[in-house]
Amino acid sequence: MAPRDSSSSGDQLGFAFDLPTGGASSGVAGGAPPAPRAESEAPRPARVAAPPVTRGRSATRARTAVLFSRLQALGLRGIDRVVLMRTRTVMVSVIGRTLRLHDDFADAPEPVLHAIVAFATARTKAARAAARDIILQHPVERPPAPRRPDPPRPGDLGLLTRLAEAHRHLNVVHFDGRLTDIPLRLSGRMDTRLGHFDPGSAGAPPEIVLSRRHVQRHGWREALHTLLHEMVHQWQHETGVPIDHGPGFRRKAREVGITPAARREVEPRPAPAAAAPRPRARARGVSGWWDAPW
Repeated sequence: MAPRDSSSSGDQLGFAFDLPTGGASSGVAGGAPPAPRAESEAPRPARVAAPPVTRGRSATRARTAVLFSRLQALGLRGIDRVVLMRTRTVMVSVIGRTLRLHDDFADAPEPVLHAIVAFATARTKAARAAARDIILQHPVERPPAPRRPDPPRPGDLGLLTRLAEAHRHLNVVHFDGRLTDIPLRLSGRMDTRLGHFDPGSAGAPPEIVLSRRHVQRHGWREALHTLLHEMVHQWQHETGVPIDHGPGFRRKAREVGITPAARREVEPRPAPAAAAPRPRARARGVSGWWDAPW
């Protein structure tokens, strides 16, 4: 979850745009034939030839050409080039007259391709949003994100204990206690996002990560708002629906009482008055969790 909305140079779905990396081409070097080996010389181990990259590129070019033809037949106009890519976040993007698609859309059914055409040619935000919701329903294989260790800092244990207690409480209040208890973690590397739900990959369990800077700067109430946002994503994952910010997310977000959007404005918490005593008691119920003292 990011702290605020921002515009980019092109229309794209996702949080970041990753250009596909190209592999080095392989070939056979020319030259004179090798000298004959002497009888006493030990035979050298045979070298395993790397698979030819050009063959994979040829297949990708063929799939791209077929996909481009299908999209043009469905009404795609104003696009001169289609590029297939494989990233974790961006599914579809339009930059200039180039349409970039995740590789898994090459064999997508016709309704999804219709939505891609609508997204690329839409003239209104409403039309683009409707096409985006259809596109995000298409299953896409995403490579697992490597988890880099983030060493804990002094004070993390107390915050994580309170967040775990809040997770259990909000689970009972808003999800009938059906969500799984999962690890919570604070990260110092999240400069633009407030929180993140990781569904787990490569044997790692699901987890919720909150920005340490966000929790410390914006206060407990905003931290709980972010925690509940990520719990809605956890609910999506555990109920088998796509993890996104589409209509299902917005409906559930309104139901639990949080901002139904991927981004929201947050302001630093005001400094407490010097003469005002700091309350220690916590009220019962959900309001007590939102208004709990720092």
